[in-house]
Amino acid sequence: MQDLVKGANIGLAALSEDVSSVVMSLGWSSTTGEGDADVSVLLLDGNGKVRSDVDFCFYNNPIAGNGSVQLLGKTPTADGNEDRISFDLDAVPSEVEQIVVAASRYGGSRFGDLNDLHLTLADSAGDGLVQFSIEDAGAVSAFIFGELYRRTGEWKFRAVGQGYESGLAGLATDFGVDIDDDAGDEDPEDGAEEELRGPAGDHAVAVPSPRIPEPAPAGPVVPAVTVSAEEALPAEPKPRARPRTAKRKVTLPRTAKKSLAENDSWRTARLFPLSVLRSDRERETRATSVLLSVMAQVPEFGRRLTAGFGAPAGRMETFTEVSLPHGDSPRRPDGVIRVERAGKLWTALVETKTNGNALKPDQVQAYMDIAARRGYEAVITLSNDVALEGSPLVDVRIDGRRKHKVALWHLSWAEVAHQAQMLIRHEGVDNAAHAWLLQELLHYLQHEHSGCHGFQNMGAAWVPVRKGIDDETLCQGDPRAMEVIENWERLIRQVCLRLGGELGQKVLPVQRAKRGADPRARRADLADQLCSQGRLHAELRIDGTPGVLAIAADLRTGKLRTSIEVAASDQGYPLSRAKRLIRQLAAAPADLHIETLVEGDGTGPRGTLERLRPEPADILPKSGADISGFRLSLFKGMGSSRGNAESGFIRSVDEAVDRFHATVIAQLETRGGRRRGSGEPVASG
Repeated sequence: MQDLVKGANIGLAALSEDVSSVVMSLGWSSTTGEGDADVSVLLLDGNGKVRSDVDFCFYNNPIAGNGSVQLLGKTPTADGNEDRISFDLDAVPSEVEQIVVAASRYGGSRFGDLNDLHLTLADSAGDGLVQFSIEDAGAVSAFIFGELYRRTGEWKFRAVGQGYESGLAGLATDFGVDIDDDAGDEDPEDGAEEELRGPAGDHAVAVPSPRIPEPAPAGPVVPAVTVSAEEALPAEPKPRARPRTAKRKVTLPRTAKKSLAENDSWRTARLFPLSVLRSDRERETRATSVLLSVMAQVPEFGRRLTAGFGAPAGRMETFTEVSLPHGDSPRRPDGVIRVERAGKLWTALVETKTNGNALKPDQVQAYMDIAARRGYEAVITLSNDVALEGSPLVDVRIDGRRKHKVALWHLSWAEVAHQAQMLIRHEGVDNAAHAWLLQELLHYLQHEHSGCHGFQNMGAAWVPVRKGIDDETLCQGDPRAMEVIENWERLIRQVCLRLGGELGQKVLPVQRAKRGADPRARRADLADQLCSQGRLHAELRIDGTPGVLAIAADLRTGKLRTSIEVAASDQGYPLSRAKRLIRQLAAAPADLHIETLVEGDGTGPRGTLERLRPEPADILPKSGADISGFRLSLFKGMGSSRGNAESGFIRSVDEAVDRFHATVIAQLETRGGRRRGSGEPVASG
């Protein structure tokens, strides 16, 4: 990987044989782990200006350049976030000569407050090409990280590192985006202002939106009719409306319409029936066919699942049970995905497992060899398991003598369900038929007979480790403790996907470790802590909430603790702050524990909500110490078995998180003063 300094540039063809599709990552970190920013991309012509406002790619317009540029969203890092952007360089419109990649912060936040700002660029196989680290971001709210540009038919990259004190609006205006800041003339029913915001949540504020033209409505051709001369006069032009992208999308209602069935024994006819599934092989075959067919028919969904794997934006076709030659007997991968763009094909083989069955290394190795010989780009494995950084699910052998590189990627069924739910419940798709197809897919994936339930087993080491902790015979360095830590991390990642899909918000695990630290070394430290303390711990950052949701599983006591620390209001007297908190928690459970946090390392009074409701003053420190915040906690008995049965540990974690969010976090006011709940209406079109 090439390390570039500010102002340096390099040709991509000199770094890799295949740079037709590249993925750029922008990353940063903060001391609290909560600092964030939103990514934006501008496609410029030869004059250094956008051709129109649709060339401005940001959170509310995540795809631009006819699909050649797509924002892929955030992935968590040790103490921050990393945003990824996919570029299909062969498909970038010929009029576009330059692609500027920037990021912005809101609410008075500045890039100088973030640490370790950096940009990386990787080819379609995931191999790193370029890295650019930024040392002097300064007190600016918008920042250009770098740019891709054409020279004599070749794409090159330049490390820019330029800040904008005028923020995102000023940056976009400089490149020709038509920012409408005259909100006073707007019809209130059309929306006076749209929020230009991303997963920064509490840092995001309303910014005037660029005018993005509405697409022409699809439908049958209307026959011509004769009109009079007066009727033929051109109507007075109406002012162009502000973009309302959510209103142009189709989302499904959260609650189903009242059934017309005579009684509850009548079953709704499903597009993908499950009653005939009898074996694991039937489950794998049916699940593969169902998923791949929906991917091909719903472009937004198929693109979302494959963009991160280096696939271009183009016409997708999918196949199942394809026979491919391999030695003496042919191999039959579960599926094949092919995407055609500008006459070029991108191909991935798919290997599927359901019902908790593990991937077989020899099968995956054979598909990697076949893909390399036939010039395919990727092998995608799909199972209930969740892949972890530094801990591959399958070890494969890479022949370094082959020039053609094949990328190995993994999807969990939980990720597939998450993406389907985000589209049909929150972000929307282009038409009602696509929304219905995704709804049928989601029903299939979530059905108990499908075998596509995501991570469902804490592993064979779970019971021995619990017994070892209970009788104090578990020693540091025991490999079984490492297995439990890895499965705990898989469970937490799945909890984030499930909760994020239900809320329509970014939910990411917080990993408090230095960037670049070896993930296996980090897990080894956590395994040693498990042996000595007998506790598992995790933190979730939910976009739009006033703090981090902490989960602690004490294997000695068999208790789960979910908690959040909220800052005390800086308005009013201490007693007024305590009363305000109690009022916010009017609908919270009576057994909610509240602990006062005081300045410094000391702890303050604590008590249950039931006891504090009539006497809020009991939560105030008797010493008169300054209150910095409050810790709110709920306790629950955790399941003992390793699976997801009624008595299972996994189910108990899911239930604890769901209860805490619904009954505690949803009652709290956000920093912006608006109360959030899981029952907010969803816009539909």
